[in-house]
Amino acid sequence: MGKNDVVVRLEQLLADNNNEVAVYVIELLRSQHFVGQLNKTDVESLRNKFKLSIVELALECLPIAACYATVPVSHFYVGAVAIGESGNFYFGANQEFAKDAIQQSVHAEQSAISHAWLANEKSVTDIVVNYTPCGHCRQFMNELNTSADLKIHLPHSQNNLLHSYLPDAFGPKNLDVDLLMFDPQKQDFKLQGDELVQAAIKAASLSYAPYSDAFSGIALQVDDQIITGRYIENAAFNPSFLPLQCALNYLRLQGFNNDQVIRIVLAEKEAVVSHKHITSSLAKSLFDLEIEYIELNRTF
Repeated sequence: MGKNDVVVRLEQLLADNNNEVAVYVIELLRSQHFVGQLNKTDVESLRNKFKLSIVELALECLPIAACYATVPVSHFYVGAVAIGESGNFYFGANQEFAKDAIQQSVHAEQSAISHAWLANEKSVTDIVVNYTPCGHCRQFMNELNTSADLKIHLPHSQNNLLHSYLPDAFGPKNLDVDLLMFDPQKQDFKLQGDELVQAAIKAASLSYAPYSDAFSGIALQVDDQIITGRYIENAAFNPSFLPLQCALNYLRLQGFNNDQVIRIVLAEKEAVVSHKHITSSLAKSLFDLEIEYIELNRTF
C-alpha cells in the first residue's frame, strides 16, 4: 500500500517549513504509525526540550493536526487539539464527504473531542484550534462535562472560557440533563451476533443520547481490526454527531485509509429518530457497502 494522503501532507509540511518542533512531533507520529495523538510523557518531553507551555506546544501542533483533514468541498484545512484531563493531546481536523449532503461534515473541534472520547478520556480541559470556533462548535462543546471551565485557545488569543463565546447559553441544564458528555454512561443492551456486531452494540451502550433516547453505535471492519463510533447528541439537536462520522474520524486519526473498510454494522435502539437512512447513504457513497442493521433491546 502506498503512502496515504496524511503522510504526504505531513512530509510536504516539513518541506515547506522545516520547523524544529514539527520535525520532532512528526517523527513521533511516524513511530506510532501516524496515530494522531501524543501521550502525556511525549508532551512533557517536548515541552521540556523546547521550553514551551502546554498551550504553546498545542499551538505548534495545529498545522500538523490540519494534515488529517479531508476537504473535497471547502479545500479549507482546520486543525484542532483537545487536551485531555490525562495530559494527552488528541488531534482533530475537519472531515468532508463528496457526493453527499454537506450536513454530514465533521468540524475540527468535534473531531478532536470525539477522538478523546473514544480514547476513554474522562474529560477535556482545553481546545486549541487554528480558527475561531463557529456557532455550531460552540454549541457542541457546551455539552461537555467541563463546559463551565473549558478554555479555548487560538493563535491570536488564548485562555478564553467557552462561555465568553457562548453567552447566555442554552444547554443540557435547561433540559434537566445531569449526566453530560464524558460522564460515565452505560445502557444495558443484550449482546448478540459475531464480534463486529457485538462491538457495535457495545458502542451504542456508551453513546450519549439524553434527549431522544436514540442510543446508537457503529462498528467498522478495517482489515483485521475493528473501529467503532458512538452517537453524540446535543441540546440544540443540529450539532449532534452521528456514529458513522465518529467512527470515520477515528479511523483517519488512527492512521487507516477508507479503502481498508470492508464491513459496517449499525446498532441502534428504536426511538423517535433513527440514523439508519443517513448512515446508509454515506456508507454507500464512500464505500459502496450496505450497512448491517441491528435493532437493540435492553436486557431488563
